[in-house]
Amino acid sequence: MSASATPLWGRAEQQDFRSRVRGCLLGGALGDALGAGVAGLGLDAIRGTHGAEGLTDFTPAYGRRGAVTTATQLSLFTVDGLIRAQVRRDTGAWHPPTDVHRAHLRWAATQSDWGPDERRKDNGWLACEEWLYSRRDPSVNCLLGFGDDVMGTLERPKNPTARDASAVSRSAPFGLLVGWEPGLVFQLAVECAAQTHGHPTGYLSAGAFAVIVHGLARGESLDAAVQHALAQLAARPAHQPVTDGLQHALGAVRQGMPNPERVETIGNGEVAEDALAIGVYCALVGEDVRHGLRLAVNHSGASQATGAICGSLLGALHGETSLPPAWLAELEGRSTVLEIADDFAMEMTQGPALHGPAVSTPGWLARYPRG
Repeated sequence: MSASATPLWGRAEQQDFRSRVRGCLLGGALGDALGAGVAGLGLDAIRGTHGAEGLTDFTPAYGRRGAVTTATQLSLFTVDGLIRAQVRRDTGAWHPPTDVHRAHLRWAATQSDWGPDERRKDNGWLACEEWLYSRRDPSVNCLLGFGDDVMGTLERPKNPTARDASAVSRSAPFGLLVGWEPGLVFQLAVECAAQTHGHPTGYLSAGAFAVIVHGLARGESLDAAVQHALAQLAARPAHQPVTDGLQHALGAVRQGMPNPERVETIGNGEVAEDALAIGVYCALVGEDVRHGLRLAVNHSGASQATGAICGSLLGALHGETSLPPAWLAELEGRSTVLEIADDFAMEMTQGPALHGPAVSTPGWLARYPRG
């Protein structure tokens, strides 16, 4: 199926898809929020503060329990950009990387402005959410990459040495384009990642993550989805570190009971390929979402990124009803995440009923302007 193809959606298929979209975005936010309180701490420090089992529940970050970081903020704007790309197709303008880049520039404005600019008619509703106007430790690479409106390319990427996990942790939404072929999902994710993370492992990890989510959103097993990602990586120059990380994650599943020490043999999540491998491993061995996420954040390193990656995978795999309700109840911005998840699912399944040559829904176009 090509990027322009529209899958046939029955009611059951629409309900399943919406559950996976909600699960992916909410699960990523839960993992992000769980890891936020221990991000950057060593394992000994985590255990010293939270006990021998490490962190088992939300701990305050940014002044509250359940607070999310830049990973969730940017993921939401990624979704906004993908919806805008679909809406803009009616105009004959079809270049999703541009629409996603514009959305990420709207995120960048939230990091410097005091609040929403009501004069901007093309901002749409997401950029008017006041709670997003808060700095949550964005990486310098994201701020620099989105510091101007110039787009990078894979031949001339932004920040060519950047390889932290920030581009990976915002890339789950690309995988929710279930009507696309995996190769196109991979390509879109790497092109968008290269706007801030120009090191090959930085953008290839983002592409691999998107393809894994894509397989899960289509109803595949996690192991099969990882195999699809490995196949996509194989044709790319400089793929070996990312490939090795994923293969290490698969191999670690067979090496005994999962524990934080085993997670740390995979890496610490500070670089993109390690964060992806840790997230995949914890999703593979997690007995349920809660167990997988706890495992994903109790290590020395970028716990918010590995938590977000693992949560996105588990949510896409099992759907929204698998997520711990007690954590959802405390999650910052939950209503916003749900709102844009449902908008994405509606656009992807019923877009022609919302806009097109013969249909124009003013309310929808006000939410997602074509400009």
